[in-house]
Amino acid sequence: MVRRPVAGVLAVVLFAEALGVAALNWFLGLVVDRQNMSLAGLDPDVMSVSSKVGGLVFALYFALCGLSALLVAVRGRRPAGLGRILLISAAVVHGLLGAFAWGLVGPGAFACMVAVLGLVVLLLMTHDAPERPAGPAAGGPGGDGTDGGEGGAPVSPPPAPTAP
Repeated sequence: MVRRPVAGVLAVVLFAEALGVAALNWFLGLVVDRQNMSLAGLDPDVMSVSSKVGGLVFALYFALCGLSALLVAVRGRRPAGLGRILLISAAVVHGLLGAFAWGLVGPGAFACMVAVLGLVVLLLMTHDAPERPAGPAAGGPGGDGTDGGEGGAPVSPPPAPTAP
């Protein structure tokens, strides 16, 4: 099965993306600060700090998504709770980023975003629940997978009520 490798690859991709987003926004903040750029009269220092903080927050988000995928790979269980929500939101974010990347950057960036989107969706859709072990713990009181009826047969339903 492809469950664990997909989760591991997705975790590495999301961690790399987190570092890339943080580095890109930090660089853009430095450029704005050193060039003393302003947009519509905004303070350049505020723009620089906002770019850096926004990049770090977005990088933290991708790192948490990567941690969720890494936990899926290590534990071998489907994502649940906050991890599942993070991975679903990462799929939505990559879909939106892919749509914007096509128009603003080009088909190469779009292909990268769609590849990550595909990995997230593949992880969410193909990771099944762990299989239950066979044996006494698997069944009911009979220990053989049945509910304890005679001869290993399942319990029959109660008789239908009769009219008085």
